[in-house]
Amino acid sequence: MIPVEYYVGLSAILFLIGGIGFLVRRNVLVALMSIEVMLNATNLALVAFNRQHAQVHTGQVLSFFVIAVAAAEAAVGLAIVLSFFRLKRTVRSDEADLLRN
Repeated sequence: MIPVEYYVGLSAILFLIGGIGFLVRRNVLVALMSIEVMLNATNLALVAFNRQHAQVHTGQVLSFFVIAVAAAEAAVGLAIVLSFFRLKRTVRSDEADLLRN
């Protein structure tokens, strides 16, 4: 059986990679993918702590809600990116100062 600390360490590394990707890259699609990596790192930590306390399934239920929020975030984020691309013909976040014509 793999110790919980390994899962939490992997979760921290994934969260760090997602945070760096969000802060460094200027492409909006890469920023959305970085947010998804951060949410998945959070899910990994929730399920790992839930495995440690196996009698209560709170971590798995909360992880399910995080997945649902991530799906909604991806749908809304991609709709905004498509709208922005139609207006400006680019997906760079530094060009996104206005979403008006």
